[in-house]
Amino acid sequence: MITNQKQANLLAEHESSDIKSQIAPWLSKIAYPLGKRLILPFFFKKISVTGQENIPRSGAVIVAPTHRSRWDALIVPYAVGRLSSGRDPHFMVSADEMKGIQGWFIRRLGGFPVNTDRPGIESLKHSFELLCQGRMVVIFPEGGIFRTDEVQPLKRGVAKIALDTEEVKPEVETRILPVKITYDQEIPQRGSSVTVNIGKPFTVKDYNSPAHSAKQNSINLTQDLEQSLISL
Repeated sequence: MITNQKQANLLAEHESSDIKSQIAPWLSKIAYPLGKRLILPFFFKKISVTGQENIPRSGAVIVAPTHRSRWDALIVPYAVGRLSSGRDPHFMVSADEMKGIQGWFIRRLGGFPVNTDRPGIESLKHSFELLCQGRMVVIFPEGGIFRTDEVQPLKRGVAKIALDTEEVKPEVETRILPVKITYDQEIPQRGSSVTVNIGKPFTVKDYNSPAHSAKQNSINLTQDLEQSLISL
């Protein structure tokens, strides 16, 4: 139920997106064990994950990882997805990766396209829709792949979507989960290692302060998320 004009304005801003994503349960049941037991062990010598106890088991969650390689699209679900939390995350992927047979699988595993050169509003709207349904959504807050161990300045989009969801759907208890991914090689090769550190989630309602503007709230949340990623 819309309780005030601010909520009405936010719903209008995030009106239904043309982008759709889905989770095919039969495919998830196959893909996750296959990735864990065959694909990732074949490529990586060692995968270390810490902090899985921090993953929220219910409610709206934005998983906010650093982005260092295309392998992140497999590493993140491995670390936070079905086999560790019982949840199937939705995630943005490059529009180029949504083509052909690869795209068929990605769409049925929760992926939806984003133009990484010129991100459009439709992908953000779809993220908002999913969060309002209490889903888990992976959004890379740095905005692209960076071949460095240093956390890059974060975009405010993650904080804005989270705060908008909290304002419109407080009952889904929106949280942001910081995840830092570190490879032992700048460009991962077969036999390399990867470490995934999962931090404590941010409760978004703690940043939805009426004492500040919406912009300032998003700045505060973004700054704290960035510091959390740096400290992991």
